[in-house]
Amino acid sequence: LDERVLEGLQAALRAGDWQVTVAVHDGATITAIWPGLQDRAYGIAFDVGSTTVAGHLCDLTSGEVLASVGEMNPQIRFGEDLMSRVSYVMLNPEARKELTRVVRGCLSKLTAELATKAGIDRNEVLEVTVVGNPIMHHLLLGLDPTELGGAPFALAVDDALRLPASHLGLPIHPGARVYVLPCIAGHVGADTAGMILSEAPYLGDEVNLLVDVGTNAEIVLGNKERLLAASSPTGPAFEGAQITFGQRAAPGAIERVRIDPETLEPRVRVIGCEAWSDEPGFAGVRVTGICGSGIIEAIAELHLAGIVTTDGTIDGALATRTSRLVPDGRTFSYVLHEDETQLLVTQDDVRQIQLAKGALYAGCRLLMDHYGLERVDRIRLAGAFGSQIDPVHALVLGLIPDCDPERVTAAGNAAGTGARIALLNAAARREIEDVVRRVEKVETAVEPRFQEHFVSAMAIPHDIDPYERLGAVVPLPRRRKISPAGKEGRTRRRAASANRGRRSE
Repeated sequence: LDERVLEGLQAALRAGDWQVTVAVHDGATITAIWPGLQDRAYGIAFDVGSTTVAGHLCDLTSGEVLASVGEMNPQIRFGEDLMSRVSYVMLNPEARKELTRVVRGCLSKLTAELATKAGIDRNEVLEVTVVGNPIMHHLLLGLDPTELGGAPFALAVDDALRLPASHLGLPIHPGARVYVLPCIAGHVGADTAGMILSEAPYLGDEVNLLVDVGTNAEIVLGNKERLLAASSPTGPAFEGAQITFGQRAAPGAIERVRIDPETLEPRVRVIGCEAWSDEPGFAGVRVTGICGSGIIEAIAELHLAGIVTTDGTIDGALATRTSRLVPDGRTFSYVLHEDETQLLVTQDDVRQIQLAKGALYAGCRLLMDHYGLERVDRIRLAGAFGSQIDPVHALVLGLIPDCDPERVTAAGNAAGTGARIALLNAAARREIEDVVRRVEKVETAVEPRFQEHFVSAMAIPHDIDPYERLGAVVPLPRRRKISPAGKEGRTRRRAASANRGRRSE
């Protein structure tokens, strides 16, 4: 019996004419008591990401999602990515408490918004589940994350946690409980556990590659026989940061791009408008920037049109064919959209995406090496951002290993879905606690082959892999590079030979 329930027990019994309703947590502890009949009980599943925090209010009796809200993680002002925040804490040890305070405040704010949106009493919220990467996990719990800033990336705790919601300052029922899903290792956290629970690769025969794309990508490969996991430091470029005209996904941001390979003219579509820029319905739409899915499509389309070469160079020689290519210092930029101002894709933008996608591919390839696979037949892209990526453009860019585009699908916010499953199903909690203990962690930071894969993956789509399965569906441009002197060069012999063989088939 929770001591806070004991305080109100006699009053509840008398008010209910000695008939009461109780809430029992984990089949063992009475956490709430109401006079008479209480037939409403709610729970919240939180996904605490480094960029965005999302919450889902669920009816615990029906499982229905009654409301969903989200907002930018307020910790962003301390650092765009995870390691920036760890570095901030290292340099300012007292700042850890502030990072904990702001993220807990964010959860409290979202809790109030969810209750208001669904029209419920916050005191009827009895259960909360939380997923997040290890650094967010530690900061939310008030734990020091600095050990995660360097090898051996030691977690303070990796077990699932059950604690009173009051410990996190959540404005819900005083007896409510929080369940934090287990972490797997170093930089593979409770969010990956949530993704595994949601996608359940451990139940099937087919080997799945699960990729949660974000500032720190989480990658899982395997089936019921074996599961491997890794994280890869992709940085914030996929979310619009470090891109010249980049922004977060919001109305007005370019999210879709098509470039005519003959005229080299672009068409774009922005968030909040279904019309393309060459359609009448686009008139009057204000373009504010380009988000992550937009920059991926833009660079992939530039490559398909022959403007961006295999080595990621914007080919200024094509300026004779289009006014869209403009000199920009010692390089060239592409004018993607023009109204009052020019919205450019610059050479530096291409390089930032190459670095991010190279790290993601290298992490995937490293898991495949450890598993003994040369190819994967099913890829699931997860996360709020990953689910917005067009599979064909992801493959053209070389974001993920070669695969039949039809077998690359979106998993939605799998981590958040896993948090909801754990919220509504006690057996699922026991299940994921068992499964994560069987996951083999591959640490990319200390793997010699990671750098080798990363360097090869800097090319578009890849320096060695000809991406034959993608090429069977999408006509890929001839592989070429631009030398420092500005002359066209040849790619590595293996890649060129493989490509010639594919074209001759």
